[in-house]
Amino acid sequence: MIVTARRAAGFCLLLLLALLGNATWVQAHKADAYDHMEGNRRPQIIRYQQPRGDILVADTPITGSPHTAESFDLAYGRSYTDGPLYAPVTGYASQLYGTSLLEGVEDDILAGTDPRLGAWPVITAVTRRRAAAGNVATTILPAAQQAAFNGLASTGNKGAVVALDPTTGAILALVSTPSYDPGTVAGANKSARAAWAALDGDPDRPMLNRALRETYPPGSTFKVVTAAAALASGTVADPDAPTTTPDPYPLPETHTLLGNEADGCRNASLRYALTVSCNTVFAKLGVDMGAEVMRRQATAFGFDDPKLRIPVAVTRSVFPKNPDRPQTALSSIGQFDTRATPLQMAMVAAGIANDGEVMRPYLVERLTRDDGSTVRGTERRTLARAVPASVARRLQRMMQDVVTTGTGGNARIDGAVVGGKTGTAQHGEHNRAVPYAWFIAYAKPSPDAKPSVAVAVVVEDGAADRADITGGGLAAPIAKAVMTATLSR
Repeated sequence: MIVTARRAAGFCLLLLLALLGNATWVQAHKADAYDHMEGNRRPQIIRYQQPRGDILVADTPITGSPHTAESFDLAYGRSYTDGPLYAPVTGYASQLYGTSLLEGVEDDILAGTDPRLGAWPVITAVTRRRAAAGNVATTILPAAQQAAFNGLASTGNKGAVVALDPTTGAILALVSTPSYDPGTVAGANKSARAAWAALDGDPDRPMLNRALRETYPPGSTFKVVTAAAALASGTVADPDAPTTTPDPYPLPETHTLLGNEADGCRNASLRYALTVSCNTVFAKLGVDMGAEVMRRQATAFGFDDPKLRIPVAVTRSVFPKNPDRPQTALSSIGQFDTRATPLQMAMVAAGIANDGEVMRPYLVERLTRDDGSTVRGTERRTLARAVPASVARRLQRMMQDVVTTGTGGNARIDGAVVGGKTGTAQHGEHNRAVPYAWFIAYAKPSPDAKPSVAVAVVVEDGAADRADITGGGLAAPIAKAVMTATLSR
């Protein structure tokens, strides 16, 4: 009898251990796989069973979680204040179509499923108990965001604006147009389905974040990178000395002649060439330095980084691999296969303004619990030393000349120091499409002050006359408005 009882007890112990092992396997090891299993509605139900946390701009919520009677399972919806203005920041949280941008990347905080939100994070992680939702505080400056949005809207064209604090990397404005209202796709009703279908089928792609997810030929704004390479490598020792540059410039190994829109580019100095945007000088410099030197300089500013997160993923900007000599010439003036996001070109301007130090850009200032206590703050970090400080200061003076006496006059701000570079990027078959208008710049309130803002603006082609699509004409006034708003804070 005793032996039988012992055997029964031992067998029951084995069953208990097997049960505990299976529970551990399911709850810990397989939990993520089950959460993402097709047809599993439980994560979606959990996400909308309680109010969702807020995304904050200047500590003010720009999102809400109204109670909805649409569904018993999905008790709370999602609403947005100034939805089109902040859509490139928030993304959407849809009961039907999931999440994007900050709503997606910080979903665990906003949904209350992040273990760090609980009083005992380790226990919360094991039990998977849901806490009150947390909030995401962004770095966006409302006045700069509004100025960027209004400026792009005034052109009637597609485009994007990014503004950074050069000394920290904080993103002050992040705008993409045309935009959309994320609230229209937040629900689970017919209206949300119809709105999604309309947005998804819109040829202007309003849900595309052009500031982070679209790359463009940067055109003449890339000449700043080429100038940096020339000064840092010693190819140009004196920016005021004449160069041995013909006008037009014969592209190596071809019969193609590269010309200029500006006058006086034959043997022009580096400073003059940047001020009036001589193609020939920068194309020849790129060939003289070689593709590898150009690639290293572009990489130092952030190009070719596939892991850049803000924390939203950013499409990689590229300088072409292994271009031949004529391709290197065109790549060095921001054409051929050179491609950049507006964020990347804002990083170029910010790095020069910050004495050559490129800070890692970030959009989230801190994550907080429901009571306002901080879960995690963002550490300010250097991404790279793009050029020595002495080179950066030379470039600053050259970019200031672009604004005071060159093509960037529309960005001048009374009483402030502004440096910039215009760009008109050709594209389309045989470069016949209406060009993209670019402008990158930085501003500070006085010569001795630290830089307050760096900005990149791109305006895509539209119905305007080709002659009117210039970086100085379309993009520079938008940059000026954003910089003015930032300097006034």
